Amino acid sequence: MRLKRFDPNNIRVSRGGGGRLPGGGGAKLGCGTLALVLIGAVVFGIDPGQMLGTIESVQQQPQTAPVRQDASTDATQVCTANAYALEACNALDSLNGTWKSQFDAANIAFEQPMLRFYDGVDRSGCGTAQSAMGPFYCPADQGIYIDTSFYDQLDRQLGARGDFARYYVVAHEYGHHVQHLLGLDRQVRREQQRNPSQANALQMRMELQADCYAGVWAGMHKDLIEPGDLQEGLTAASAIGDDALMRNAGRRVSPESFTHGSSAQRMKWLERGLETGNADACDTFEDMS
Repeated sequence: MRLKRFDPNNIRVSRGGGGRLPGGGGAKLGCGTLALVLIGAVVFGIDPGQMLGTIESVQQQPQTAPVRQDASTDATQVCTANAYALEACNALDSLNGTWKSQFDAANIAFEQPMLRFYDGVDRSGCGTAQSAMGPFYCPADQGIYIDTSFYDQLDRQLGARGDFARYYVVAHEYGHHVQHLLGLDRQVRREQQRNPSQANALQMRMELQADCYAGVWAGMHKDLIEPGDLQEGLTAASAIGDDALMRNAGRRVSPESFTHGSSAQRMKWLERGLETGNADACDTFEDMS
């Protein structure tokens, strides 16, 4: 995808530190992790059953403003740290412009998210961030958190490679920001608390909608899409389907545990967004066919 270089005045980015987990701090899942936590099982050997069981409890925990120190907040310095960061910043700039225009047209207040790069471990408004969690969005501080080493794992371990696969990662997490600005995430959290037996199913609808929103962004820029981009995106979506990750982790596929959707579902909703370029086509809460 031929994205133009980011304008440092149009994006909010920061760079966190790295290292080991802070003393006494347990790892918490972010709200809206792109690659179901089973990526941690596939790549890092973490027990997937335990990680899956953590999702709902973390979503119910109170969220507080993060306590962290930035190594850098200069956009040019942060975004040119490596090729992956540059790609992410280019995508962020495009996503900001695309979604702001949609919100302005609907007369809805828009606010940019913060893109936060870190190495290994960081602090977020949703708790401790770890590489094993994959990229995630935290509504408490409206931050998209990425350890760019994830992209190497996405390529080597899951076979999802290419720049469009990486743009899909950022666009999916941005989709969660869109949901947050619209208040959809809060509605879902309330319903999950009211009806815990449907917590996973509701979360899955959130994730599939974020996939669709990622597709909408790309679909609105079809003139920038290059040959092979669509296949790169669909391959990435398939690789991080709940069923595919469970199989790769040596687990029985259990649809009742799905929180992000099957490979087929993730590909379907990403493709729907790409084909329509219309956010109204992304109502996963009404249509799950």
